[in-house]
Amino acid sequence: MIKKTLATIVWIVIATMLGMVPAAAQTGKVEVLWLGQAAIRITTPGGKVIVIDPWLKTNPKTPPEYKDLDALGKVDLVLVTHGHFDHLADAAELAKKHKVLLYSPAGLNQSLVKLGEMPAELAPGMNKSGTVTPLGPNIKITMTHAEHSSEYVWKNPASGKDEVHVGGEPVGYIVELENGFKIYHMGDTGLFGDMKLIGEQYKPDLILIPIGGNFTMDPQHAAVATRDFIKPKYALPIHYGTYPILKGTPEEYIKALGTTSIQVFPIKPGEKLVF
Repeated sequence: MIKKTLATIVWIVIATMLGMVPAAAQTGKVEVLWLGQAAIRITTPGGKVIVIDPWLKTNPKTPPEYKDLDALGKVDLVLVTHGHFDHLADAAELAKKHKVLLYSPAGLNQSLVKLGEMPAELAPGMNKSGTVTPLGPNIKITMTHAEHSSEYVWKNPASGKDEVHVGGEPVGYIVELENGFKIYHMGDTGLFGDMKLIGEQYKPDLILIPIGGNFTMDPQHAAVATRDFIKPKYALPIHYGTYPILKGTPEEYIKALGTTSIQVFPIKPGEKLVF
C-alpha cells in the first residue's frame, strides 16, 4: 500500500512537471536584434531564432561582429520580404548553412530554386494572407501586403553579367510568438490604406517600420501608418540612414507622431529590445 502510494505521488509530481513545461516556456522573453537596414533577428520565448531580411556581410550599418554569419548563432527560420539585394543578400547562404526553410514572396523562391541558389526542399511556397507554422503550432508566420517592388537581380556566373528575374510581389510578415506577442515586419513599403485592416486583423504589439523615404515611407507617412492605421504598442524604426538618400530619422518620426501612447525605440544597429 505504501509502495503504491509512493508510486502515485511520484507520478503526480512527474505529471505536474511535464504540465509545467509549456507554462515555463511562456515566461521567456522576446528578443529583437536590429542589424541595420531591415535585417532583424528575433529570438522567441521558447528559444527559436527567426532572421528576417539578412543583408549583413556588406551592409555598412551592420556592426563588424555580425558581418560573419556565424555570429548570429543558431538560426531556425529565414524570412525575406522582397527580392532587392539589401533584403535578400545573405538569405540563401544563411538558410543553406543552417539547413532551414527560407520563405519569400511567391515567385522569388521559384527564381532562387530555378537559378540554383536554393534547394527546392528549403524553399517552400507561400503567398499573401497565408499562415505557416514551420517552427511548431505555437509560432505563426502570416504574409501580408506591402507597397513596393521586388525585382531580383542575379549575377550569372557563366557570363558574369547581371540578369533581372522574377521576384514576386513585396510582402510583410506578422510573426506571432508562443506567448501571443505579435511582431509586424513591414518590409519596404509605402503608405496604403489596408494597413488599417492589418492593424485591426492582427493587432501587432511591435511594428518594424521603414522611415527612410525615397524607396519607402518617410517619417511623416510612417507616423500616419503607426498612429492612425496600425496602432501598435511599440515601434522600431528601420531602413534609414544606410545611404544618404534614406534621409528620414527617428527624431522626425517621433515628432510627426505627436502625443501618443505608442512607445518608439530609436535604437542603433547591434542593439536589442527585450519584451
